[in-house]
Amino acid sequence: MDLKNINNIYFIGIGGIGMSALARYFKFLGKNVAGYDKTPTQITKDLEALGVQIHFEDAIDAIPKPFLNKEETLVVYTPAIPKTHTELNYVKDRGFSIKKRAEILGLISKARYTLAVAGTHGKTTTTAILAHLLKESGARVTAFLGGISENYNSNLVLEGDEVIVVEADEFDRSFLHLYPDIAAVTSMDADHLDIYKKADALEESFHEFSSRAKDHILVRNGLLLAGQTFGIEDESDYCACNIKIENGTYIFDLKTPTQLIKDLHLNLPGKHNLLNAITAFAMALLYGSPTTALAKALYTFKGVQRRFSYQIKSDALVYVDDYAHHPTEIDALHQAIREMHPEKEVLAIFQPHLYSRTQDFGEDFAKSLSQFDQLLLLDIYPARELPIEGITSKWLFDMIDLKDKKLVSKDNLIEEVLKSEAKVITTIGAGDIGEEVTSIKEALLKI
Repeated sequence: MDLKNINNIYFIGIGGIGMSALARYFKFLGKNVAGYDKTPTQITKDLEALGVQIHFEDAIDAIPKPFLNKEETLVVYTPAIPKTHTELNYVKDRGFSIKKRAEILGLISKARYTLAVAGTHGKTTTTAILAHLLKESGARVTAFLGGISENYNSNLVLEGDEVIVVEADEFDRSFLHLYPDIAAVTSMDADHLDIYKKADALEESFHEFSSRAKDHILVRNGLLLAGQTFGIEDESDYCACNIKIENGTYIFDLKTPTQLIKDLHLNLPGKHNLLNAITAFAMALLYGSPTTALAKALYTFKGVQRRFSYQIKSDALVYVDDYAHHPTEIDALHQAIREMHPEKEVLAIFQPHLYSRTQDFGEDFAKSLSQFDQLLLLDIYPARELPIEGITSKWLFDMIDLKDKKLVSKDNLIEEVLKSEAKVITTIGAGDIGEEVTSIKEALLKI
């Protein structure tokens, strides 16, 4: 398919973080763009401000008429859309050109030099750092991000088409539509078992993805994948060493196969972010970006929204918002909080994401959440799923080994938050808990 010949592009699930980046990209190219999503969000509002038509009712009549012309319209959908979706079945039954989001990314990147970041954790931040490093060091880069970069207030970086940067998503094996020149795998923990059924099948897909890298493949030290390795204070090919923390900033040296780069600065907390930065820096070096420019760019990287995102940071109170939705990610968040704010009591507010993930990792979630001092636990966010009998927040709650814990609803969440005397507060989860952040922040600032 030649995307140049398509006039209309209709997105089913346009408000998704990956889908909205594609919608922005095609709007920038001058295409007619419209779409459906379940609920309005800040992302959909921002797209509408660009002139994108969006509706929130699954109804054929709501689709703008020009997009009902199947000869001139490409339909892009996300696998998160249920199979019973009326609009999706309508375009399937009538023979529209239909592609998954990942297939479109594959088409866009096919003819260009591509850098792709995969991993069950860390890929969004790593991709965002990499895009920033390349842009600031002079590369003409287009980057599709799985989060909103704080530097650009966008999930799309558009500086030219010399090189493409993409977040390679393992969900639904989407990343197997990509053939990157340089690729990285940040992590390979069991996840998406609703799709893969077994951890072995997930690992097999990562092996297949890594085999597609044409020039270089970077893997975190310890993963069962072949390639150049990265790590912290070990024997990796790309290794952070001589690490210290000053005023919340990591200062470290980076040992590479050919040089030692001294005094790099990273203004993100947590060892997991240090690994993300090493990965991005190594990929940019392999691409050929100049070391001095990369060092300056790393120092100016601000982060990704909802990835250890400080909402309040003062001596009296700290409020951090984070997208963590897997036990490993919660552990990384906890490590970062304890490292940056030692000896302070921490209140965690967690919204589980998906019934299946809660069921698959219930004991691990309980262990991770038990590390905090206080916990407010919200109902499970279902996303694309129907309930699973017996799998509820109460089921998870009963496994958590913590005295100061409480089940709450969003209706009384702020009231419960304000009762706490904790000096560090964190909201955690990949559901709609992010929509509560502004209200929580405003309530805390009034104290």
